[in-house]
Amino acid sequence: MRQPMSQSSSLPHPAAARRFLPLLLLLFVGSGCAALIYEIVWFQLIELVIGSSAVSLGVLLGTFMGGMCLGSLLLSRFVSPERHPFRVYALLEAGIGVLGLLVLGAVPLMGGIYTATAMGGLAGILWRGLLCAVCLLPPTLLMGATLPAISRWVETTPEGMSWIGFLYGGNIAGSVFGSLLAGFYLLRVHDMATATIVAVAINAAVAILALMLSRRTAHRPIGREPDADTGAPRGSMSVYVAIGLSGLSALGAEVVWTRLLSLMLGASVYTFSIILAVFLIGLGGGSGVGSALARERSPRAMLGWSQLLLTAGIAWSVYMMARALPYWPVNPMLSPSPWITFQLDLLRSLVAVFPAAFLWGASFPLALAAVVE
Repeated sequence: MRQPMSQSSSLPHPAAARRFLPLLLLLFVGSGCAALIYEIVWFQLIELVIGSSAVSLGVLLGTFMGGMCLGSLLLSRFVSPERHPFRVYALLEAGIGVLGLLVLGAVPLMGGIYTATAMGGLAGILWRGLLCAVCLLPPTLLMGATLPAISRWVETTPEGMSWIGFLYGGNIAGSVFGSLLAGFYLLRVHDMATATIVAVAINAAVAILALMLSRRTAHRPIGREPDADTGAPRGSMSVYVAIGLSGLSALGAEVVWTRLLSLMLGASVYTFSIILAVFLIGLGGGSGVGSALARERSPRAMLGWSQLLLTAGIAWSVYMMARALPYWPVNPMLSPSPWITFQLDLLRSLVAVFPAAFLWGASFPLALAAVVE
């Protein structure tokens, strides 16, 4: 009878994994860049269909994040761990590119449906959400499955989980670049179709690189004894609850703060790109620091401190937006160049949003390491 492999021999040796870490980072940078180009384009598309409002922004972000969450949960149910993670990743990226092109044509069609059947009140909000879900859920499901797919290739130890944190940070770095590239160049100089084609090309390049890596790396899935305890580690439920509530507050704050800052800085694609980039910079920087802390100190304790400090960070953001930023003695309208205004908008967004976003970013790798501590 064939004996299942032990966990210690089922995954790549740490030295081999470190050798391919730069290429893994490159994969995630490209994936994040493409994803944010799509998000900026979809934001413009949905604005044309259902209008620009806090409700529309909430529906967009909720559908985007909800689809990614479902994708991460469904990967383990529908994709066997026997499949090489890099091949799975390549297929996911190729699928995102195909669906990204389809969304470009599907959203205007949904606009006709919404216009013909528009409703008011709660029913109208739910109808908007349904139309967004129909268009955005398929590609975001695939986006959400990319990180769990690669996580099958790294060690399930606090050190390995911290590597996932670095990959997450690389993904966010690419996202920052993608949001600024889409907002300040692709949509300013070209159009939504061109921006989408650029994102599709990035997906294709990432898929090809992942396929090349799959041919140079071995994959042996983790085996389990038939009577092995498959339950979650003791105390992990508290970590899940903590990081779930942290994510809830992060997404809610992003919607509210984007709306408030748009009222001060102006409702445009440039403002949305700046705010989103600042939020992502904070998440990426926090993720890098959290990954380092997870390897040196108790992840559970550091996760608790990050959540405690978040209360001060959120209070700081509220104070800056309500009491400080509106009264800065600066008039951007006097500037002869719009780029000076953009720099000032970037500074104001950094001052208001960065501290809390940094702590939210640090929470993710700390939570990953805390689960397997």
